[in-house]
Amino acid sequence: MKNTHFRAIRRIASILAIFMLVFVLAPPYQKAQAANLTSISDTLSTLVSNVDANHTILFVTPTGVQASTDTITIDFTDFTTTSVAFGDIDLAEDDDAACDGTWTDKTLAATAAAGTWGAAIAADVLTLTPPTDATTGEIDAGFCVQVQIGTNAAGGTNQIDNPNDTNAHTIEIDGVFGDDGQYSLDFVADDTVNVTSTVDPSITFAISDTTIGFGTLDASNPRWANAAATGSGTDVAAHTISIGTNATDGYIVTYNGATLTSGSDTITVASITDDENGTQGSEEFGFGFSTSGDATIAAAYDHNATPASRDWAFVAATTTTIASETVPTATETISAFYLSNIAANTEAGTYTTDITYIATATF
Repeated sequence: MKNTHFRAIRRIASILAIFMLVFVLAPPYQKAQAANLTSISDTLSTLVSNVDANHTILFVTPTGVQASTDTITIDFTDFTTTSVAFGDIDLAEDDDAACDGTWTDKTLAATAAAGTWGAAIAADVLTLTPPTDATTGEIDAGFCVQVQIGTNAAGGTNQIDNPNDTNAHTIEIDGVFGDDGQYSLDFVADDTVNVTSTVDPSITFAISDTTIGFGTLDASNPRWANAAATGSGTDVAAHTISIGTNATDGYIVTYNGATLTSGSDTITVASITDDENGTQGSEEFGFGFSTSGDATIAAAYDHNATPASRDWAFVAATTTTIASETVPTATETISAFYLSNIAANTEAGTYTTDITYIATATF
């Protein structure tokens, strides 16, 4: 009886030893682990909670898509994807792992077909199904993939609605293609920073010389005023006016003053068109203006024209516009030219006048 019991124990020990040897030589089957996606990102058009947003998802797939069964899924649990259809989705592959293009777009439809990927969303999970004729390299191993969802997709009209909270949410990329990964998005009540600033209104105005003169006038020859107050026998600028402003509607420059006067005697104001010198032997006092900028010179005072086409004028005791701008303008310079002719019987005397220039900006 004792030997029989001993033999039974030896038999059990032998069976256990054989089982352990088999276990060591042939371990239980373990499911292959998926490769990890790299360079995962999702750029949204807004991170404000409970509003619609575009998604631009990028990831590098170590395995790629090598067969028609290698589906890719993106789980948007906590988001609202009800209105999104395949027409709101673009799928593209980069030509390397840099995720910077050049992108090759894949053709998408509601269901997969030869040469066409399927793109469908059910229960907030987007499933991208390779073409029915997909083979090795449908998406190359180690290359970057781009998924655009929303109005950023070509022809897209519908977007994904962000979660209705200000918490972080995890999105998982998975499927049968052999890789998986996760990323997180955090939402806020307001993702816009309101920046304010103030630009003070400004205007600059200067007259280069406020004491000019014709010298001695001559009934036989025209005379131009100059900065030296000696007068000139040629057409020269007597002074300049500089003006600039940031006013929205620009500026105007006006003048007001009397004609040349000596006691009760005056020199007749000019109204000369298309003539550089005016009429010798006749009383005329007027001026013209030119600019190298884009100020508008009033027509009656146009000195930008060729000499034979210049205009001269003066309106006594009336505020009159000589130049203007309709937009904000950096400082520009206007040149002023003064012309006088007298008649043989113009009364002798010292003739003077004060002309006031005013620059007015329109803010």
